[in-house]
Amino acid sequence: MRHGLIALLLVLSCSATLAAAQVSIDIGLPSVNVGINIPVFPELVVVPDVPVYYAPRLDINYFFYDGMYWVYQGDRWYASSWYNGPWLVVGPEVVPVYILRVPVRYYRLPPVYFREWRAEAPPRWGEHWGRDWEQRRSGWDRWSRGSAPAPAPLPVYQRQYSGDRYPRAEQQQVLHKQNYQYQPHDAVVKQHYQQQGLQGSAAPSQRGQRGQQGEPQQKKRDQQDATQQAPAAPRTQSPQQERESAPQKAAPAPVPPQQGGPAVQGHRQQPPQGPAQREEPAPRPQVQEKGPQGQPAAEEPKQERRRERKQESEQGQGQEKGQGHNK
Repeated sequence: MRHGLIALLLVLSCSATLAAAQVSIDIGLPSVNVGINIPVFPELVVVPDVPVYYAPRLDINYFFYDGMYWVYQGDRWYASSWYNGPWLVVGPEVVPVYILRVPVRYYRLPPVYFREWRAEAPPRWGEHWGRDWEQRRSGWDRWSRGSAPAPAPLPVYQRQYSGDRYPRAEQQQVLHKQNYQYQPHDAVVKQHYQQQGLQGSAAPSQRGQRGQQGEPQQKKRDQQDATQQAPAAPRTQSPQQERESAPQKAAPAPVPPQQGGPAVQGHRQQPPQGPAQREEPAPRPQVQEKGPQGQPAAEEPKQERRRERKQESEQGQGQEKGQGHNK
């Protein structure tokens, strides 16, 4: 009799808790809808030592990890990208390890078999799901608390969608891609993102700029990218041979400096001058070479010719005088 009363009290207490939390589960295949009647975006707090949030004000085992919401209800795990579903079943063999590591104390509606376990430690999933599961998930309960990744940012944009404004599944995907740019790290979450098409897209401003550029510019960028990514042609000569075989550049001819001014730099063309403005170039000074005795070399031939003419004139005068005497 006493055992029957205890069992009845447990059933009544569980029924009252479920009614208070307003939880109802509607299972359908291949996807599963879990209707959790949460009127507004819940308050979420980070669990110490793990990158997981929990909902302290809900009487539900409700968590947020790596961009998705997680619920443990009726010995099953469910996941969703929106705070009020729809939900998908996640098998115990693929539940992320950081979800499994959440201590017992953060389960707001713990099952009966949780009560004998330590509140500061994770649930004993190996005892509950059996040896085969424990062999598959070996090491799930051993990790360094200081090496845990940072918690993912919350999708707070969902606060404005509550009650009658809560979007349908197809609308959720569009809103999620537009407003939540976080990319998950867990393999299970990545797979769910790919299946639901939830990969983040470009911001609205960037999408507008891309649309204004048009197709010709896009094709031009694609050609430039292909040119930049094309592999370089293999070398057939060594660097030294390439330098030797390369044509030598001719040195520029020196430009003589102008008299009376600085040397001309470069080959600049001076503007044409009119007839009145033209200037005759100044005569270049003649440089006289000096002979061995210090006299200009050009003077020696002149002196020789003078001496020769003088001798010739003297000889001519002498001949004239001799002819006069003969007469």
